[in-house]
Amino acid sequence: MSVYQPENFFSKEYEVRVINGFTNNSSLPLVIWCISQQDGDMGGRALQEGDDFGWRLKTNIWGNSHYKCTMKWDAKRRSFAAFTVPRDSHRCAPLQKCSWLVKEDGFYFSSDEVNWKKDFSWY
Repeated sequence: MSVYQPENFFSKEYEVRVINGFTNNSSLPLVIWCISQQDGDMGGRALQEGDDFGWRLKTNIWGNSHYKCTMKWDAKRRSFAAFTVPRDSHRCAPLQKCSWLVKEDGFYFSSDEVNWKKDFSWY
């Protein structure tokens, strides 16, 4: 006999990945620090070229899951929403994957890591 659990019915699981996509052989790492309402402080990482930082998340029953990351590279610094339910629940489908490629000129989004679209610049 199964027990009905609303959090399993309403929540979805997603994979979020941030990739250092710099191509100029920079010796400076991309420093990333992420936090969320659900998981709290996820810690900081220093990503060299080609390195990535990823996590799996389950949306909450209220649909307000929010993950924010701050990136720093050289003198550039930018905070952005790595995942929010209103924006990403549909665009990350059908694979339930949200990927960010961080490059010298900005931040690119993909749900399949094949087709990348620039979402915003560093400034």
